[in-house]
Amino acid sequence: MNALTNRPNVLLILADQHRQDCLGCYGNAEIRTPRLDALAGEGVLYSNHYTVYPVCTPSRYSMLSGQYAHQHNAWTNESTLPSGTPTFPSAMRAAGYRTAAVGKMHFTPAYQDVGFDTMVLCEQNGHGRYEDDYHAWLMEEGLADRLDLTDQTSWRDSASESYFQRFGAFPSDLDAAHHSTSWITRQALRQMERWDPAGGNLLMVGYVKPHHPFDPPAPYSRLYDPRHLTPLPGYTGQIPARDLENGPGFFDYQGLTLSRLQEVMALYYGSITQIDDGVGELLDFLRQRGFYDNTMIIYTSDHGEYMGYHHMLLKGNYLYDPLARIPLIIKYPSFCNQPRKKDERLFENIDLSAEILACCGIEQPSGMCGRTMLFSDSGRSYVFSEGQYGTDRRPCISYMIRSADYKLLVHGSFQRSLFFSLRDDPDELTDLSGDPSYSEPLSLHRQELIQRVLFEATGKNYCDPEAPQRLSQSVQDARAAGLQGFLSRRFSPF
Repeated sequence: MNALTNRPNVLLILADQHRQDCLGCYGNAEIRTPRLDALAGEGVLYSNHYTVYPVCTPSRYSMLSGQYAHQHNAWTNESTLPSGTPTFPSAMRAAGYRTAAVGKMHFTPAYQDVGFDTMVLCEQNGHGRYEDDYHAWLMEEGLADRLDLTDQTSWRDSASESYFQRFGAFPSDLDAAHHSTSWITRQALRQMERWDPAGGNLLMVGYVKPHHPFDPPAPYSRLYDPRHLTPLPGYTGQIPARDLENGPGFFDYQGLTLSRLQEVMALYYGSITQIDDGVGELLDFLRQRGFYDNTMIIYTSDHGEYMGYHHMLLKGNYLYDPLARIPLIIKYPSFCNQPRKKDERLFENIDLSAEILACCGIEQPSGMCGRTMLFSDSGRSYVFSEGQYGTDRRPCISYMIRSADYKLLVHGSFQRSLFFSLRDDPDELTDLSGDPSYSEPLSLHRQELIQRVLFEATGKNYCDPEAPQRLSQSVQDARAAGLQGFLSRRFSPF
């Protein structure tokens, strides 16, 4: 049996800001994620999967379209995927799939059509807030998520001192039933109840968490004792000078004591465990309805999280590994041969579009750059990521190019480069860009970055025949008269 005749289902679960090593299956012995760990045991655990842009919206557009940000040209969290850009949901819909999206998508406009027939949304910021389904329901219930509003809107300017002292880490004002994670899980179950038993269903589930603010509801807010949590790899007692110079960050991280970090970790871990429970509900439903064997189940994130790495939280500084490397678990349909349980090859999140379409037997549309994972023998020699950290008037583009052994970071120009030997220095603390003994691998990585941006992933042509126009009256009259009619009256063919 093959994908063309079997029409597998696809369940894509996308967390937000989930650091890869904050899952038990990736070696974290302190976090409780039994359902995702079990899913990894039944599928493939990808250990070197990277986002091509460590910010929510550009990363999501890249995953959907199989294009880099400098191709689809959506660089910020308030950007729109150009109309007509091919996406894997639109390709699946054209092939007859029923397509739906639930939870956080982070599009502008919030309900932009990128290929989903049905969209039931829970947005965290931007134009979706109080225009989406989740917040409309909260209003009906007479509730508001005060901490999230403070953290993600202009209310932050007047936030209390304790908000900044605790780095936005508090138990949620909402009970578990009204929390976004629980609501998203319920809506996902409702969509799966409508699945066609014959297959051909796509559901993308976007969880808001564990993105900041770090605010799980009870009992998840009490699940971890901060005193017993070990700082994650790469934690330093203070911020390296180069990271501090690169930007102040969302909080003043110089005040991030070890005990404060552990308190943040406890709530971050609680949010992840709540998601794990939600994923468990979805998996149980698939088994009960007989969908499980014929469903491609994917768990991943749009980007990572520093969570103490170099004494920082969140994102927005250099493209270090905890930010760029993301979790990826894929349980393939039963007809797929899975030779690996753990895959250490290098991949980018634009490759996910190619993998989904290949599994479903659908040809990848022209313009996509993704490569398949299970369906190919080799991974990438290098992975690439980029980000815009300046302003619209003075943009500062940062790049990452990483091989198995080395990483090159470029911030604004090659004069501002960092180069790391990842085998000797996995925490990316010692810059080797000025060390003559590393000149050869440094040169190779610079060449690869230039090759990637200038020649291998160039911008795509965009054509919109329906774009707004301002026509003169004579042109409007001529169009109304019709060219073909004019030619048929005045000319005969050779």
